[in-house]
Amino acid sequence: MGIFFLDALPPLSAGWRVLREIPLAQMVWNGSVDIEDGNEVETLSLADVDEMLALTELTKPGPFGKRTPELGTYLGIRDGRRLVAMAGERLQLPGFTEVSAVCTHPEFQGRGFARRLITAVVRRIVERGETPFLHVARENVRAIRVYEELGFRTRILQTAFALRREGEV
Repeated sequence: MGIFFLDALPPLSAGWRVLREIPLAQMVWNGSVDIEDGNEVETLSLADVDEMLALTELTKPGPFGKRTPELGTYLGIRDGRRLVAMAGERLQLPGFTEVSAVCTHPEFQGRGFARRLITAVVRRIVERGETPFLHVARENVRAIRVYEELGFRTRILQTAFALRREGEV
């Protein structure tokens, strides 16, 4: 399976099929990092991957697999021992790092957890001299509003196409 970010899907060769098509906005950060991220933010590890997978399965923030946490640092907020919100880093290009898997359990939304986690992730990226960016479904207007309030601006509108070749697992 492959995921491609395109303006439009070109004709596919025989044997390929579209699994999913998601209209996205790519947003780039150009704010400031003077917001406190709070002390309840913790660094997650590979020992937390089952909880991370359960949270992303519930909230559907985008592609997230068992090995995704190996791509960058992921941070979380817990209610007791239960992981209820997380965000992290995934795609890295020279000078840029993607903010990834921003999600909050539905029972805990509206408490500012996503803002605190995004701020903490952005701070880490900026301290390395890189620019944060992210992808968000265009239909997710609530998240887009939060991202804009935190200093992200839409750079480009694209579509993510998840493609699979026949016979691939």
